[in-house]
Order: sequence, then C-alpha cells, then structure tokens
Amino acid sequence: MPSRSDRAQAAIMRPSRAEHRIQVGRSEPDPDLAGVVDYFWWVRWDTPRSHVQEVVPRPVVHLTAEVVDGEPRLLVHGVHPRMFHRRLEGTGLTVAAGFRPAGFRPFLREDVAVLQGREVPAAEVLGVDDRRVAADVLACERPEDGAALLAEWLRGLTRVDDPLVDTLADLVEQVEEDTSLVRAEQLAELAGVSLRTLQRRFGSYVGIGPKWVVQRFRLLDVTAAAHGAAEVDWAELAAQLGYADQSHLIRAFTQLVGHPPAAYAREA
Repeated sequence: MPSRSDRAQAAIMRPSRAEHRIQVGRSEPDPDLAGVVDYFWWVRWDTPRSHVQEVVPRPVVHLTAEVVDGEPRLLVHGVHPRMFHRRLEGTGLTVAAGFRPAGFRPFLREDVAVLQGREVPAAEVLGVDDRRVAADVLACERPEDGAALLAEWLRGLTRVDDPLVDTLADLVEQVEEDTSLVRAEQLAELAGVSLRTLQRRFGSYVGIGPKWVVQRFRLLDVTAAAHGAAEVDWAELAAQLGYADQSHLIRAFTQLVGHPPAAYAREA
C-alpha cells in the first residue's frame, strides 16, 4: 500500500503530463508549527501553452501565496468536496502551507466547514492584512525561503490551544495509513464517541465529514496504484480497500475522476 507521501502525490492527476510543465517542492515545518502544519509546498510553472492541472483534494486546508488579479495575496483554501482544476499559463509561483487535518481550527476559531469548497483571502477570515507577506514570500528567489517567511508569519498569528486538534489530526492520519478503515463507524469506535458526535467534530475541526475522509483516502489508494508501473489486479485491490466488489471500486473512481481506473492508468 502507498505511503502518506505517495497519497499526497497521487492527488496530482496525470503526473506524466505535469512533470515537464511544473516543478513541485516541499519542506517540513519546524517543531513549533508541526502540531498544526503538515508541510510547506511550492509549485513553479513555465507553460507557453495553457496547462490544466486536475487535483483530487484531501482533507487539508491550504494557505497559499499567489497572484490574484495581478496582486500578491494569501488565500485560504477550504477542503474541496470534489476534484478541481487549475489553469496554469506563462510562468508563475505558488508557495503554501498545508495544514494538518484540524490544524487550521486554532487560527480560524470557528467551524472549518464554513470554508468548504471556498478560496478566501486570508484578510477576510483571519482579520490581518495578507498583501505584504504574500508579496515578500513570492519575491524570494528560492521558494523554500518564501516558505520560511510564510512560517514566520504564521508564528505571529494568535492561535488557540485545543487538545481536540491533535486528537482529530491523529485520527485522520490513521485513516490515511490504515487501509482496513473503510467506514466512518470504525472511526467513531476508535475515537470512543458516537457517530453523530464525530460528524459534528469533523465539521467543526476538519471541515468535512468522516465518511468523505474515509472514502477519499481509499480512492487515493486507487489513484496511487493507477500511477504505479506495476499491473494492477483491480478485483484484488477492491477487496483490500473494503469495496464490496470490483464494480463498486470502478463506480466510485469513475464518479470522482471521470474514467474507470484501468482506462485512467493507461492514460496517466
């Protein structure tokens, strides 16, 4: 089964098309931010022709420094329920923080579900001007230096300590790594709470429900397999990932990506 890093990379659709157009990097947060930030990342692109990059979202809130209508801004990206795409043209750079599941809640101090499917300037949700820091981050010659500036800016924000953040982040990360977790009821049992309580906590902290989280990670396992070089036994994979049979796996994957997994594997 793929690692957490493999699943993060599996979120980038048709990677062979992207590798000659975009450069992706990432760095780990310092210990003082590691409880809320999973990683910092950046993307450079140089595409004389327009390139549309499809992405399968994970249960992660991102804070991105990018150019919006000609102006550097920090944008908060809530969890997108469905696959989305970005159109890249010319040359550009995005530098970002990917938060741990539930990790943005201490900064937002309201239900993270209000951000679901939205991209909002940081000034609107955090009450602080984001223009100067976005300009400074994007002006760095090395994107990793821009990520360090973004980390320093995050350190200056007020955040509320909340023990549920670690509890829920650990639970989501366990779902990502343990392919035997295939139902939201299993998570509720692990958490020692009712399913209704877990659903409420996920909406408030993670920004999307536990059923979606379980299904999304198992579909990312399918995507990671499709991106691999080895021939895939889809029926065997369906059994490993808790699908009733191969047809259920194919139906779920097709609904998300638009193609059956075998056809997507040949294309990707």
